[in-house]
Amino acid sequence: MKTMLSFLLLISIPILISSEFILTESEQPQNDYINTRTNILRPRTLKKRSIDAHGTEPLRELEIYGMKIDSKVTSRFAHNVITSRVVNRANVSKEASFEIELPKTAFISNFSMTLDGVTYVGVVKEKEAAQKQYQQAVSQGQTAGLVKVSGRKMEKFKVSVNIGSTKKVTFELTYEELLKRNLGKYEMNIRVNPKQLVKHFQIDVHIFEPQGISFLDVNSTFQMNNLTSLVKKTLSGTKAHISFKPTLEQQRKCPDCHDTVLNGDFFVYYDVNRELSAGSIQIVNGYFVHHFAPANLTRIPKNVVFVIDHSGSMSGTKMYQTNEALLKILADMHEQDHFAIIIFDNDHSIWENTIFQATPENVAEAKKFVRTISAEGGTNINDPMLEAVQLLDKAHRDKQLPERSVSMIILLTDGDPNSGESNPSKIQENVKTAVQDKYNVYSLGFGYDVRFSFLEKMALENNGIARRIYEDSDAPLQLQGFYDEVANPLLLDIEILYPENAVSDLTQASFRQYYDGSEIVVAGRISDNSLQILTAEVNAQTGNENLTLSAEVNIPEAENIIQQQQYIFGDFTERLWAYLTIQQLLDQRVSAGADDKKNLTDEILSLSLKYNFVTSLTSMVVTKPEDTKDETFVADKPSDDARPEQQRYYAPPASVPSFAYRYVDSDPHFVISTNNRRDAVCFNIDGKPGSVLNLISDPHTGFVVNGQLIGDKKVEKNNKLVTYFGKFGIVNSNMDVKVEISTQVITVFHGEDKMVFPWSATASVTKQSFSISIVKERNLTLMMGDDATFVIVLHRVWKYHPLHRDFLGFYTLDSHRLSNMTHGLLGQFYHGVNAEVYDIHPGLDQGKPQATMDVKDHKLRVTRGSQKDYRLNLKQGTNVSCWFVHNNGNGFIDGIPSDYVVPSLFDYFYPSGDMGW
Repeated sequence: MKTMLSFLLLISIPILISSEFILTESEQPQNDYINTRTNILRPRTLKKRSIDAHGTEPLRELEIYGMKIDSKVTSRFAHNVITSRVVNRANVSKEASFEIELPKTAFISNFSMTLDGVTYVGVVKEKEAAQKQYQQAVSQGQTAGLVKVSGRKMEKFKVSVNIGSTKKVTFELTYEELLKRNLGKYEMNIRVNPKQLVKHFQIDVHIFEPQGISFLDVNSTFQMNNLTSLVKKTLSGTKAHISFKPTLEQQRKCPDCHDTVLNGDFFVYYDVNRELSAGSIQIVNGYFVHHFAPANLTRIPKNVVFVIDHSGSMSGTKMYQTNEALLKILADMHEQDHFAIIIFDNDHSIWENTIFQATPENVAEAKKFVRTISAEGGTNINDPMLEAVQLLDKAHRDKQLPERSVSMIILLTDGDPNSGESNPSKIQENVKTAVQDKYNVYSLGFGYDVRFSFLEKMALENNGIARRIYEDSDAPLQLQGFYDEVANPLLLDIEILYPENAVSDLTQASFRQYYDGSEIVVAGRISDNSLQILTAEVNAQTGNENLTLSAEVNIPEAENIIQQQQYIFGDFTERLWAYLTIQQLLDQRVSAGADDKKNLTDEILSLSLKYNFVTSLTSMVVTKPEDTKDETFVADKPSDDARPEQQRYYAPPASVPSFAYRYVDSDPHFVISTNNRRDAVCFNIDGKPGSVLNLISDPHTGFVVNGQLIGDKKVEKNNKLVTYFGKFGIVNSNMDVKVEISTQVITVFHGEDKMVFPWSATASVTKQSFSISIVKERNLTLMMGDDATFVIVLHRVWKYHPLHRDFLGFYTLDSHRLSNMTHGLLGQFYHGVNAEVYDIHPGLDQGKPQATMDVKDHKLRVTRGSQKDYRLNLKQGTNVSCWFVHNNGNGFIDGIPSDYVVPSLFDYFYPSGDMGW
């Protein structure tokens, strides 16, 4: 039993690895609008009393008795305070956890914890100084808070503390963020999930917008039919207030339930009044912020070159979703726009070798082409990107494109370059040299196998942005959503001018484009204390003419207007200026040279410390002195390349399986996805017990998987001997790793080390080059670095069964980094296979039609049937419909089954010349 706890909170950006703990990280659905998200979670309850039979409220040992989210938004700058009060009603000390989710773009500016009447407040320090304090605390056994990726645009903040019997703790966290306008709306998203009824629960949102609020809306994903009646919403000109205070009864899922309905998202949407003007300027204490988003403008034509990755790693759902999104994007293009499509793998090709106007006829032909795009080959990014630039250069020289138009390149890829020029720095240099500041480059990274920092730098160096597309069923909507953001340019070459010698420390004030639904924000400091009138002049180009807009603001009057708003935090313009400056300096730092990077680093660090912001160069430290020891954790604000802690899975459309089937199980049935996962083929291999068959062999990576057959205990009369896989041998010679999996034990050989694991216990081991995770008596997951991931399923049968033995199944989860030279009974299909099925007619067995299949230059007789996938349901399995190829897969596999026999479990397999090599 603990009564006291050493507590240290370190919040930082670079990944810190503790020798005692390896922390996993994680990501969440991004909405169509840029948002502020807050996730309020529960204290961890170690024990809970059962519910009384008469429906009496259960007594929770750790109870959240108060939770409040207080948000103040002034001129789009959000100041959010999250407070959670927890009491320990147990007669022993308990550990309480405080968790929230906040946007990656937000800066934590304060954290405090009040325990036993003492408040411990966070202090932002330079990372190196904070690290020294952290290491000193860790050496004494103190603990730390955590910040991890959690959601597509989110980070999860978590901290835990022990509280004594009947004691209370109050957590309070403050973060700040500039709300970005996206597709014509601002959005605040508060995620709530206390996991228990909260006696005093409240969300308060105050909004003040001097331009006037044009609309205000509130929604949620809570399963509450009466949300509208529970939310108090007031709107009067420039002010809005939203209050949500459900009672205990209103929080219940049902009248007699003790579960809360508060599990989901609480949304606030709004926009401000707009006209064709120079925008709105607010001034407080010598700092100003200028918002510019004019209305009533005519769109400017755009010219888009789509550069689409169709390498082997894009096979299946990703390629299907990309094509689906591209079809929709083409349908939405305006007729005055122009477009071209370049697809690439090891090589690249341009559809019809030119750029087209988006006429209905050209769009229809382009759609036909898009429907034929399939995945194969490697990833050569350099050449198609340079080709895209040359295509736009030529079209402009030939005056094929409107003089006043926006030209852009949209790259979509799911992996790092591995063909042609594969040095990321060299590719970035080549693209920048070719673009010469003429076009915008937008980089979209599909999934987590692409190095996002590579795409981000290439985009930022060429007037664009990078965006990650998440591998969920809504990926087409994500792609289309990004395109919608840049679909309607309204202004070109925007420059905003302020009085010379009267204004200093300006954030970015010149912009290449302004897009419909977005907003330009500039902040600065008024250095002339005698200045009474601040003027702003906006110069830009429309599609037809040059545009000049101007605005004048009386400084004393403007400051007085803000000061009258008592609930607004008074120094918001200065903090907004600091926030915006740091964000822009961080972007500049991505592509800066060594000398410039040092200067930028010094400037970011100085501002972060001055304004108490947790950024990539600072850490927040909260130390609670203590004399007892506890676990040591590393608090970490992750990078953009960090993987999620817990991927959320969304099922794709029913017509396309969510993963490729490439497995073998049972006696033994092979199941292979075909036609971009739209269908599957299955076949059996009849082998002899003791034979070792090669499943995968990649000479490029030195990767081999072999399986040894076992047979039933005896052969029943008039039946053939049924065989299964009883052992697997896996080799990665480049990593000096061998793994032998039998139905009894798992043996790992790594260099001179040998490790043995029984199936009777859950265990895991992680090395630099591989990791193994064993779930007791169920399955094993093996990750060979970034090269491949497999699952081996253990099938147990009754040990006294007269016929059957224990056996294993082998499933491929990820193999995209294996080379095009990969072969084997499974490996030959890793880079996709297309099969045409026709002449479908009733078969001999009812419900099992037969057909003819064209595949690999063979015409095969096939029968419709199904096999089992045992990954999710070990006992019953999941049905997988497939076309069964008879005669040991003859005509579907290269060669014949005996060609794949190898001498022993760890031997290499060398395909013969007549097997396609």
